[in-house]
Amino acid sequence: MQRENINSEKLFADKAEISAAYEELRGAGLNLDLTRGKPSAEQLDFSTDLLCLPGENFLSPSGLDVRNYGGLIGITELRVLWANLLNLPADLVLACDSSSLNIMFDLISWSYTFGNNDSPKPWAVEEDVKWICPVPGYDRHHSITGLFGFEMLTVPMTETGPDMDAVRELVKDPAVKGMWTVPIFANPSGVSITPEVAQELAEMETGAPDFRIVWDNAYALHTLTEEFPDVINVLDLAEKAGNPNRFWFMTSTSKITLAGAGVAFFASSKENLDWYGSVANVRGIGPNKVNQLAHLQFFNDEEGVRNLMRLHAGSLAPKFERVIDILRTRLGEYNVAQWTEPKGGYFISVDLPEGTASRVVELAKEAGVSLTAAGSTWPHMHDPHNSNLRLAPSMPTLEQLEVAMNGFATCVLVAAIEKLEAEQQGAEA
Repeated sequence: MQRENINSEKLFADKAEISAAYEELRGAGLNLDLTRGKPSAEQLDFSTDLLCLPGENFLSPSGLDVRNYGGLIGITELRVLWANLLNLPADLVLACDSSSLNIMFDLISWSYTFGNNDSPKPWAVEEDVKWICPVPGYDRHHSITGLFGFEMLTVPMTETGPDMDAVRELVKDPAVKGMWTVPIFANPSGVSITPEVAQELAEMETGAPDFRIVWDNAYALHTLTEEFPDVINVLDLAEKAGNPNRFWFMTSTSKITLAGAGVAFFASSKENLDWYGSVANVRGIGPNKVNQLAHLQFFNDEEGVRNLMRLHAGSLAPKFERVIDILRTRLGEYNVAQWTEPKGGYFISVDLPEGTASRVVELAKEAGVSLTAAGSTWPHMHDPHNSNLRLAPSMPTLEQLEVAMNGFATCVLVAAIEKLEAEQQGAEA
């Protein structure tokens, strides 16, 4: 957010009104939460019938008794259903337990401990391990690579995906072992990686032979409109580019059915899947196939999944529209913020005047509105500009959201005025 664009004249003209609005906000006794992208109670109710399944029939359509051992790669029919939704070959898709985040952690942990199928040696004994993090990005991604002590290298997100000039330069270093991506409706920007950028990622030369891109398609089906996004078959792109093992592709039903009680899916090359299975089959006896059968019966087919996602869109879209409307109405004329207007996903990214994001969070907290901490969209919680905030409209009711967003807007204006006044005082000193 450029300082010279701010309408300081109007801000100062309206200062008394803005200050009064904030004092009224503080006195309202609010307790509202815009921190994480959790489905609302209404959305969770869409999947209540899932809790009654699979009923008394515990045989999958192919005759597998899901109560017993076996089926370590998941129920065939559910793998086929999800592969069709994701434009992938079913034999390269595994149905796993509930969390794709667990799969990501395992892939990095096992590469660190043992090395992956292309590693000359385990990452743990490498002199240095580096990882590319497009920013703003997903805090839980950063937490994983941060936990293992990787040096996290930031690259800007553009309207087409990560800045490829920066990425191509970084991957020349053999210490750079991988990269995070959320390719459709990215967290928090809502940007989708274009086919052209996906092609570049598949084709680019890397210094590390075991370089991996985590293709976390968490929001592949999470449209806010009637249009479902095209899912790029990056496995095919990578195969044709001569880099078949480049992508670790995963997704889940966490924001489709019930969080923590859904199904996660992992797709990759056969060689990558064989390596993954060689460790996963030692770690455990396989996924919860009873839950997988319940999901298969609940969805029935691909159109059943899309129909459920249309219900989610009906719940979420009015909230996103209201947030953007309030941002435009309350902040637009002051030019104190820039924000994304996504067509899907769970978040809106807001850029504020440099140095004010943490102050906005502080002001909002004092007024009873909880926001995701400033810096959360950057590795190690450090946004060097202290300007980006992530808004999560899904959890509150529409009425609560309106109150919270008007409160947020007031806090942005107060913080902007404070910044301008501090700059004036500094110039006069």
